[in-house]
Amino acid sequence: MEPTAAAGPPPEEFLAAAEELLAVPSTADRPADLSRALDLVLEFVGPGFTVERFESGGKPSALLYPGARTRFRVILNAHLDVVPAEPHQFLPRREGTRLYARGAQDMKVSALVQAQVFRERAALLPYPIALQLVTDEETGGRDGTLHQLDQGVRGDFVVIGEQSGLRIVTDSKGMVTADLRATGRGAHGAYPWLGDSAVLKLTHTLQALLARYPMPAEEAWRTTVNVARIDVPGTARNQVPAVAEAWLDIRYPPEDADFAGRTAEEVADHLRSFCEPGVTPVVGHLDPPHHADRDRPEIRALWSAVREQGHDPAFLRKHGAADGRFYHARGIDAVIFGIGGDGQHGPHEYADLTTVAPYHRALTRFLS
Repeated sequence: MEPTAAAGPPPEEFLAAAEELLAVPSTADRPADLSRALDLVLEFVGPGFTVERFESGGKPSALLYPGARTRFRVILNAHLDVVPAEPHQFLPRREGTRLYARGAQDMKVSALVQAQVFRERAALLPYPIALQLVTDEETGGRDGTLHQLDQGVRGDFVVIGEQSGLRIVTDSKGMVTADLRATGRGAHGAYPWLGDSAVLKLTHTLQALLARYPMPAEEAWRTTVNVARIDVPGTARNQVPAVAEAWLDIRYPPEDADFAGRTAEEVADHLRSFCEPGVTPVVGHLDPPHHADRDRPEIRALWSAVREQGHDPAFLRKHGAADGRFYHARGIDAVIFGIGGDGQHGPHEYADLTTVAPYHRALTRFLS
């Protein structure tokens, strides 16, 4: 079936459903709201499909498909969890062609379009597809997409609905989460020479690390280190701190041999080379970069489908990690393809509503 220019979600019906979903504060610390967001999308898809429910680490997820589970030709992947926000961001509002709310761009609106395309097309296609809905992408994806993969879910090609402005993301950076734990010797703050400050050891270590991986002044395809937190537990103002800890979020491209292809132990050894005596690196997670071959038939078909909507189907590289890395590690190609917008994770996040219908038509054309 060929999509027509009029194809796409009925604007008011679709936007009403989107606003109901956006009003749910589905953050990691609110398990009831994670389930509520998932149930809303399942209700939006409606009956007639097999629904497999999963749960891991208290995070629910679901897999929808016609008939019996098999190896799917295409999997549409969407996450319904969002990062925390002020209460007013869970009161969706429209301003012209923008829909403001936490999760509007990242990625509840794209998720709902994927759900609608699945509802309309899944039973009509001559090959099996699935809709994968998860609620833990913002906290790592291990209890959603990775858990389902561990339970045997497989596919040939995956479209992840993260925001991309109707462009196609074939590459994303790898990710390391690590802690730097410093120990020193406590003392009275008036007699600092009697102590050995864990905070100073930690800051000197961070200075050395950031000298090697400086903060870029503008977008750059190279390794970045974000110091997310420095914690000094149980210390009064007049104490020399005996312990301190820093949280690191490291993103690296496949060209960086310091991280790419390394084991967690090798990455810890590399981080140790920046550490002052008394500072120990502890690697939490090490995820590889994600890459998909731009010449594979599915990606060329998606590229053509976007072009038919009058949009520039450019290829992109993303600095953030997404659940595609779990598929890539199993030899399954995945791309990120979603609507437009801006303000991801910020106080003014919005979805560009002019991209919703073209996104719907492009996904429909691609599947057809």
